[in-house]
Formats: sequence, C-alpha cells, structure tokens
Amino acid sequence: MKAALISLGSTSSKWTAEAMRKYFDEVVEIDIRHIEVNIGRDGNKVLYKGEELGKYDCVFGKGSFRYAELMASITSIYDKKCYMPIEQGSFTIVHDKLLTHLDLQKHNIPMPLTYISATVQAARAILQKVNYPIIMKFPKGTQGKGVMVADSYAGASSLLDALDSLKQPFIIQEFIETDGSDIRALVIGDKVVASMARRAKGDEKRANLHAGGKGEAVTLDAHTKKIAVDTAKVLGADICGVDILESHRGPLVIEANISPGLQGITKATGVDVADKIAKFLYLKTKDFVEDKKDKKTQKIMGDLGIGNGKEEKKQLITTLDLRGNRLLLPELMTNVTKFNDKDEVVLEARKGELIIKKF
Repeated sequence: MKAALISLGSTSSKWTAEAMRKYFDEVVEIDIRHIEVNIGRDGNKVLYKGEELGKYDCVFGKGSFRYAELMASITSIYDKKCYMPIEQGSFTIVHDKLLTHLDLQKHNIPMPLTYISATVQAARAILQKVNYPIIMKFPKGTQGKGVMVADSYAGASSLLDALDSLKQPFIIQEFIETDGSDIRALVIGDKVVASMARRAKGDEKRANLHAGGKGEAVTLDAHTKKIAVDTAKVLGADICGVDILESHRGPLVIEANISPGLQGITKATGVDVADKIAKFLYLKTKDFVEDKKDKKTQKIMGDLGIGNGKEEKKQLITTLDLRGNRLLLPELMTNVTKFNDKDEVVLEARKGELIIKKF
C-alpha cells in the first residue's frame, strides 16, 4: 500500500513518515508549500510542483492554520478515494477556536464558560459582569500564541483597545485556576494512547511546551479519557491532541490540535507515539482497501446477475486453477464465502462435484 504525508516537514512529521515506512510499501513526504489545487471544468486536481499528485491508499495531511483551506480542498478531492484520518471540515473547524467551541458546545463537551461579542461595546458589557481573571484570545493561532490573561477590568479594557486596533475577532473566556497546568491527551482512533500534564514556567500562565512549559506523564481516569475521545470524534479527527483543564467542575476542554507535536509527549511519556500513529494509519488503510475491494466484487457479481444482497447460492462459470494436486478457489468465491486460512471446513466430494462448508 502507498501513503502520502503532507506537511511542513517538522520533526514530528519526519518521525511519523519514518514510522509509516515500517508498515506501508511506499511513503511519500510532500511539502504542503508546493501544493496547489486546480478547480475547473475538466475536474479538480491537486498539483505538486506543477505535476498532478498521484493515487494513494492513505493521505495524512498536517499543517498550521495558515493552510487550513488548502488541506480542506485536498481532502475534498481525495474523499472516498483513499483513507484520510482527518475529515474535510475538521481543518476549518479545529483551526478556528471559535468554531471549535461552538461545535463542542453543540455536542455537550464540557468547556470553560466562553463569550463571543460582535462589537467592542458589547465586549465591554461582558467585561463588566465577568469574574476575573479572564482569558482573551484570537480564534486562530497555535502553541499558546494569541492567548492573553487579564486580571482586572482595567487590564481587560486595555487589551480590548489593542485587539480592536488589530481589527480581529476575539474570544473572552473564564479563567480556570490550575496553578498553570493543563493536560494534553493524544487521541488515536477511539483511544488515548499517551497523556501528559504540562506545567507553566514561573509566572507564565500558558502551559504549552513552546511557551517554556514542562511535560510529565500522567494517567487519566476513564471519564477524562472519554471526554478526550469524544472531542476528537466530534471534530472529525482520528488523530488529535486534546487540551484539558482539571477544575472543580471536572475536566474542561480548552483546545484541540489536529497537527500535534510529538517530541514533548514522546519524551514525557516514553510512548512511541509516531509508531502508534503509523500502525493505526496502516490498519485503517488496510480496512479501507479491503472494503473497496469487496464493493468492487459486489459490483462484478451484480453485473453478472448473481448478487442481490440475499443469502442464496452464488454461481460462477469459470475454469479450475490447479496447482499440483491443489485446487485454488477463485477470488470472487473466496470473497463471497468469507473463507480464510484459519477456518475448518467440511469437504463433500464425488465425481464432478465438490461441496465445501464451514465446520
């Protein structure tokens, strides 16, 4: 099977690509900065360095929020043609904190109390009724960038003036006291494969490792794991980093990342996360390819008029494939019967007839 990893070429991406080579027959690393999408009357095409991107069994796209629209376009074109761990809409939603909060709230994922305002005047009204300190942040940004803390109305008003001059939307959120710590849970499929507590450095409020935070392995309870897995599912991501605060109200999700860094969590937990991602991609791709093959077989049978979804006997006129004293079943019949090399079978034979039944 052939896989493509589309990314900016970070260390985490290189680790993942290297791990994927242990499972896939071929892995191609593609720099997202050299990709363009052509949409026209002759169909939609993904070009890499001017040449049309080939066919793959698996396409894993990563990248910052600056490439969200491009990755969404690529995913749209490759949809149903190969396995992709991130859904098309995920790139738009997860790279926008505002859309993320709205989507999670819709599915009852616990989060800190969050305010969104259309005007500065409306924001000032919110600032007058909230409890301090509060968090103010831009909808787009990663690694803790664009996140500010205001300890008072005066401080929040000053930030509000600065934000207004930038002409960017922003989010106001309640501050959850955690002594400068949070949890990063790495979700793959329906499991949390690694988790760490991140602790902020000094007076820094952000626990992100890129902001100087320190990570250490932590064991999550079943409830927190379920919240992390549910968050990833809601956002349409089979691979996702989920950031959680532990509060008196229980675990609260503050952010999600569909392109999580692997160095920090690998070092903190000792878990080879890249290998777990690679193995998961391989198994899901294998299922996708086999399912595609089964559908192709069903179509062939339908064209032959020997398959209508019922469990009646299927017939196929063909020649025998004899290998020495062995008789091989046609692939079509193997797919219909679902026999495998671990099954025990009963053989009934007489001249000109052979009946095989699962034991």
